[in-house]
Amino acid sequence: MGKELPNERPATSSSSSKVVQTKKVTVDEVMSKLSSVNFDSAQRDTDALSQISKLDELTKSGDLSLWKAAVTGSANTGSPAPLRTYPVSLEFMSSRTNGLITGDTLGVGSENEVTLDDFKDATIAVVLGCSIGGVASLAFLPENVGATLCYFFALTPILFIGVGSSAPGVIAGAIAQFKGTADDKVKRERRVCAHEAGHFLCGYLCGLPVKGYSITDEGYPCVEFHSSSDADAITARREFTSEEIAALSVVALSGSVAEILSFGQAKGGENDLLELDNLLRRSKEFVGAQKQQDLTRWGALTSYNLIKSNMQKYEKLVDAFQSRKSVAECIAVLEATE
Repeated sequence: MGKELPNERPATSSSSSKVVQTKKVTVDEVMSKLSSVNFDSAQRDTDALSQISKLDELTKSGDLSLWKAAVTGSANTGSPAPLRTYPVSLEFMSSRTNGLITGDTLGVGSENEVTLDDFKDATIAVVLGCSIGGVASLAFLPENVGATLCYFFALTPILFIGVGSSAPGVIAGAIAQFKGTADDKVKRERRVCAHEAGHFLCGYLCGLPVKGYSITDEGYPCVEFHSSSDADAITARREFTSEEIAALSVVALSGSVAEILSFGQAKGGENDLLELDNLLRRSKEFVGAQKQQDLTRWGALTSYNLIKSNMQKYEKLVDAFQSRKSVAECIAVLEATE
């Protein structure tokens, strides 16, 4: 996570305490209001802009309260608004999150939780199993059949080591599949849903329109946002402002932070950080290695504040993801006040 920096934190903007009075609405009422918003084909720029416009209108009318709340300060988000980055040291990040968010817990790890010891154990098991199989085939099977199987058992460890050397991911996946149990699958599903719900909540609070929401081949929900709520950034692919970079940093780290809040440790956040790195290349201001570390720590701390301030809604959102609810239903869960 890089070297520590002095603890610096800007004074909370007066806008962060500005809370707009909103209507009391049920899930069904929010769903009715969202019926005209197209979340399904927002891959197209025009649909993304239409989505933003309609959500803005519903916010102005008081039907929605959390859309863009992290940017406008229209609701209590536990974080200064508008979003402004500032240097965050490792010690400060840890102290402000009660020791939950640290360099270790935020560190990206293997999604499959396969260690070097697992590879060693698997290699020993394959060699030992094939040795026993080869001897047994010669001892108990007809001569021709036994000899054929013996050659097969002799070649298997060589093939195993060859595949492990050239494509370790294949072996890792097989080991993870072998290790997995029904309970592990349930826990992994909950972890994935917690991760994606963190992205969804913070992306919605930052005012990013949904670009895609789908169920992966493994059966898990996945949400993708457009990288800005500004028409020029979406249609012209212009460089990002510092405010947009701030929002993207929060959303990128929110999945890992959500995992930490639910499981104590983040796993498999590599893709989020790689995507953030690609987006930082489009920043108007140069973002060097030190600045990127600052944005990572600040984004983690800010997303922690956003999720913690909306913890009950976040937990309901995780349940909605597990139930494979639609985008509109997920927003309704967040916006419902009764």
